[in-house]
Amino acid sequence: MIKTLEKTARTEEDAIAAALAELGLDRDEVSVEILERAKSGFLGIGASPAVIRVSYEAPDEEPAEQPVEKPAPAAAAEAPVDENADYAAVREFLGGLLSRMGVKAQISIAPRDNGGISVNLSGDGMGAIIGRRGETLDAIQHLTNYAVNHGSEKHLHISVDAENYRSKREESLTKLAEKMAEKAIKYKRSMALEPMNSYERHVIHTALQDYEGVTTSSTGVEPNRRVVVSYVRPDPNSGKPQSREWA
Repeated sequence: MIKTLEKTARTEEDAIAAALAELGLDRDEVSVEILERAKSGFLGIGASPAVIRVSYEAPDEEPAEQPVEKPAPAAAAEAPVDENADYAAVREFLGGLLSRMGVKAQISIAPRDNGGISVNLSGDGMGAIIGRRGETLDAIQHLTNYAVNHGSEKHLHISVDAENYRSKREESLTKLAEKMAEKAIKYKRSMALEPMNSYERHVIHTALQDYEGVTTSSTGVEPNRRVVVSYVRPDPNSGKPQSREWA
């Protein structure tokens, strides 16, 4: 393999000597091309150095090893023996989705009381799966329901959770709902909560549906739709608040 090296020095000979010293070669082992001859100028004015190019024979280089691309960590989606077709479809879709997201997770599937399927994901990196206020988890649940039910005559409701986030969030929202209800009754005024998605609004409505002295309604448009907890004078005959507008 022919390689080249360019050198600049005060004279052509100095440039050649510098190139030979760097390469560790003798003069008869290289060929030299003068690119620019040295100019002395007049009284040093207009002087320019010499530029040479040395060509020499170098051993062929071994091709550089190409880095082996490591596959993204796969989700731990090994199916139990004799898993039914619905569970297998859910596991296959979630396993592929999580693999593409670079997240390794254990996928636990169980039946729901309403005939649907409950999925719980566990492992490292669940924060990325849950997302801000569960938005990523909601998107994963939506995609899973669409993928599994698409083209099927039956509709299977699939709930996807991660590290029991939903149950913890429901508990937190229930406490918030009761706190806001107490404020509404104490001050006899309406209390507006922060914007929430439909699932979170439903939790608030459900938590206060039998809470005497308040009623709940939803106001605004997505993504800024929120629950308003309003004070109502308790009905001594029914002991229940007035009717509610659901999300």
